Amino acid sequence: MRVPDRVMRMATSDEALAGAAEAGDAAAFAALVERHHDRIFRLAWRLLGSAAEAEDLAQDVCLALPAKLAGFRAEARFSTWLHRVVVNAAHDRRRRAAARARAADGWGDWERARRADGAAAAEAQGWLEHAMGALPADLRDTVALVLGEEMSHREAAAVLGVAEGTVSWRMSEVKRRLRALAAEEGP
Repeated sequence: MRVPDRVMRMATSDEALAGAAEAGDAAAFAALVERHHDRIFRLAWRLLGSAAEAEDLAQDVCLALPAKLAGFRAEARFSTWLHRVVVNAAHDRRRRAAARARAADGWGDWERARRADGAAAAEAQGWLEHAMGALPADLRDTVALVLGEEMSHREAAAVLGVAEGTVSWRMSEVKRRLRALAAEEGP
């Protein structure tokens, strides 16, 4: 009895699929994308705060994945490497958006647009997401991985390329800043 390819692909490790996909196996690549697309989208949404932006980023990551697979050396789990790819892509998207906004009509228009976007996000996402948006990118990324993706500090450190202690400090800093923000706003 022949085992269907789909069943075989489901039992194959991510690392083996990545190797086969890098060698040109379209079915292995399709299995990787099918297996991880929701994870890519979910992390992108947490990093960018917008479903539309997350969809675009997830699509961009999936389109770039065949070329990026050559850089996967299996020194870490495939999912850890993939998280790093998504975090880097989100950083690049943020930088490009900031550069476009600055170049558009100057800082005044950029600041007005930033405030309008912040207000819309606060209304739509509530106090916590607004507060998270006020954090620097490194703290937001850390929270997205530790709380959103339920990674250990060690796993998040591997994705972010920092020491485990740095992740612990960042999480402590996030708590401190959120408490301070809550105290400022009152009961």
